[in-house]
Amino acid sequence: MKNLFDIKGYVVVITGGTGVLGRCIAKYLALNGARVVILGRKEEIGMAIVADIAQEGGEAAFMKCDVLNREAVQEVCDAIIAKYGRVDTLLNAAGGNQKGATIGPDQNVFDLDPEQFKNVLNLNLVGTVIPTQIFLKPMVAQGKGSIINFSSMAAFRPLTRVCGYASAKAGISNFTAYMAHECAKKFGEGIRVNAIAPGFFITEQNRSLLTNPDGSYTERGKDVVRQTPFGRMGEPEELCGTIHYLMSDASKFVTGTVAVVDGGFNIFAM
Repeated sequence: MKNLFDIKGYVVVITGGTGVLGRCIAKYLALNGARVVILGRKEEIGMAIVADIAQEGGEAAFMKCDVLNREAVQEVCDAIIAKYGRVDTLLNAAGGNQKGATIGPDQNVFDLDPEQFKNVLNLNLVGTVIPTQIFLKPMVAQGKGSIINFSSMAAFRPLTRVCGYASAKAGISNFTAYMAHECAKKFGEGIRVNAIAPGFFITEQNRSLLTNPDGSYTERGKDVVRQTPFGRMGEPEELCGTIHYLMSDASKFVTGTVAVVDGGFNIFAM
């Protein structure tokens, strides 16, 4: 019987691939036989990730790209098709937050900066829509492809502080469901669109919010761990198995879902 999890030779594009989670996923996929193309704005970091992957025998490339620049994303897509001839998986991992789009404990909704709120919506949501439109075209042409978006725990429930980010991630979950139906009905069952919703993982973006300089948890970090039945934060490599499943033929009949990887955070209630 065929190995349903076999991803050898898959061409995988990862937006926002220079972050803590993106680089871990990129390395895992490359070392399991995929040909990984990392997109991001930090060229020095991207090239270092590629070198690290190559040193361990994986195949990866980095292309500098702003996911909000439609022309730049199209140029990168054209270059990938010229080199590899296809795109099998798009992982929309680009995203982030801005201080003005948050509401701190000593603030209220009147302190929310509409411009920074809009910036966060654009980066996370529009920054998912544009690459989806661009990289979907070669998938439709080849009759098969998998798009995996990055949602969040903040999409399921109104977490304090992260007003703009939560709104954007809720939009991504909805967009995922919409696109799953749209693609299946208009382009056939070969095109699948799903999302992954990580629980709490320490990244460069949230490190100062969840941990103190000495590595101990802040009060918010303690709240997260208390809410997580596993009693800890997630490790980046713990996302890899779910990504692997969603991009492989093991999930051939799965589309429109948001796969939760959170140590039980989302199901726990006092």
